[in-house]
Amino acid sequence: MSPVRHAEAAIEADPDLPVIRITRDFAATPAQLMAAHTDADLFARWVGPDGMETRIVTWDARDGGEWRYVAGRDGEEYGFRGCFHQITDTRIVQTFTFEGMPDDVSLETLWFEDRGDGTTRLHAQSLVDTFEGRDAWLRSGMEVGVNEGYAKLDALLAGES
Repeated sequence: MSPVRHAEAAIEADPDLPVIRITRDFAATPAQLMAAHTDADLFARWVGPDGMETRIVTWDARDGGEWRYVAGRDGEEYGFRGCFHQITDTRIVQTFTFEGMPDDVSLETLWFEDRGDGTTRLHAQSLVDTFEGRDAWLRSGMEVGVNEGYAKLDALLAGES
């Protein structure tokens, strides 16, 4: 059975704040999406663009816990790290840093909205320090990793991987 394919994630820049907003629907419950974002083994299976292998270095998914993972392909490695500030049943607040741009720390809030029809809408908001930093993230090709990662998450949720 093929996974339910949803439209690509909507990625928008706020015109008045240095914020990036992402929304996307999944054929899943809020609890399934929460697990996919807080369980290290699940997270490593779907995050990032196709062809990247993710290795979890540190993962303490609790209020005040820290995380770090390294994604690699063809001998190149990219590190990411942050802290979980708050985790509830339907919301995660965390910091996010790409180690290649260590001065550009974002504050991310993710929440999972039960749509009542067997789908859940993921909302993600990333606040960065400056408009220049926000625009650099948008120019980085982040949409490829977001959309390819979410397609892998669709397959994982459908039991295909």
